[in-house]
Amino acid sequence: MDYLAFWMFPLLVVFLLTGYPVAFALGGSAVVFTVLFSDLLPTLGVLSFPWEPAFSARRLTILPQRIFGSIMDNYTLVAVPFFVFMGVMLERSGLAEDLLQTMGRLFGRMRGGLAISVVAVGALLAASTGVVGASVVTMTVLALPVMLKYGYDRGLASGTIAASGTLGQVIPPSIVLIILGDQMTRVNVGDLFMGALLPGLVLASLYIVWIALYAYVKADRAPAMPSVDEDFAVSNLGLAVARSLVPPLALVAVVLGTIFMGIASPTEAGAMGAFGACILAFLNGRLTLANVTAVNEETVRLTSMVFIILVGATAFAMVFNALGGHWIVEDFLSNLPGGKWGFLFLVMLTIFVLGFFLDFIEITFIVVPLVTPVAIRLGFDPVWFGVLIAMNLQASFLTPPFGFALFYLRGAAPPSVRTRDIYRGIVPFIAIQLLMLVVLVLFPELVLWLPGLAGN
Repeated sequence: MDYLAFWMFPLLVVFLLTGYPVAFALGGSAVVFTVLFSDLLPTLGVLSFPWEPAFSARRLTILPQRIFGSIMDNYTLVAVPFFVFMGVMLERSGLAEDLLQTMGRLFGRMRGGLAISVVAVGALLAASTGVVGASVVTMTVLALPVMLKYGYDRGLASGTIAASGTLGQVIPPSIVLIILGDQMTRVNVGDLFMGALLPGLVLASLYIVWIALYAYVKADRAPAMPSVDEDFAVSNLGLAVARSLVPPLALVAVVLGTIFMGIASPTEAGAMGAFGACILAFLNGRLTLANVTAVNEETVRLTSMVFIILVGATAFAMVFNALGGHWIVEDFLSNLPGGKWGFLFLVMLTIFVLGFFLDFIEITFIVVPLVTPVAIRLGFDPVWFGVLIAMNLQASFLTPPFGFALFYLRGAAPPSVRTRDIYRGIVPFIAIQLLMLVVLVLFPELVLWLPGLAGN
């Protein structure tokens, strides 16, 4: 019975392989272990088992209150629908098209310039929308055909788009950071936003450095655009840059600035950002009934997905803890060879491997509550540890076979781009992300400098 809790994970995998949604697989595993290994059925006189109950089912009567406190009464998670609405509305307002056209003209004259412009747009979309699916699909539809037309390598083009589209998982405001802040319990979401800002920008810069080096070595696979082209025709480049950059940057500055200065909480800033996105859509003539309806539907769908997984994960965690699993995990992680660095290596490796098969939401809800108390007890700064996890979780969107960004790209890419090209092109960017993890471990000041500055 000592390690009974760990058999919940093989059962969870079985449910997932049979096609059950993650939320129901988590909740179903909890129900099965409650029925089989608690005193529920024997107490009711329905059925008795030859083994002793591992826990009393009465301990789970707090589950409804826990779920209510985790979702309905959780002020932090209210920020999720606000930021999702803000991102989807900005995407519908034509922001991505304007940015791609302007950046394509701005950087297109240099080798690899189109790919560099995609990274720049990805970083700007990350700071203003943060919706990975919308960013990847939009850039695939708008930028990939143009890159292929001018002779870009299919792997470089597809890898650049997939990697740039996922920057929204690290660069704030990020849904990943909001959920992490909630699950880590002792970490302020605003501090996570501040801590992730510099690493996110450095990561985007490393992408650009890689593209520039690739274009220098293999100029024929990342050529410069001709001086005159019809794909990124801009009559007045300076005016176009101002019109496409200033509004979204102003909105991001207001949203993040109010959080960083302590004027507003992330939830309040998210509401303000959603309202600001509506204003920008109105100014662009995109605030139509059809767009508002579509944005609302997408917001409800994405928010519901997050919250229903949270319900299943809460049930799973309570049964796991009732079976004593959390004590075994903490004891194991606290006594690893190599001390705290052995713990950090194992946790990062586990999250990276899980990213091949699970989405960041499932990983966050299952793994983070188990490892965070141990990390804090070992002396790791919780903000630094949270940003490190967020940087690692971003890889879950890029790692085959189940990287969601790769699915989005594959669905929107032309037939000439093969799945093999996408997988080949994404490998250097995954390597860059792993390099960034090492950089953050060696130089934690990249994460802690801005929160420390705000704290002073």
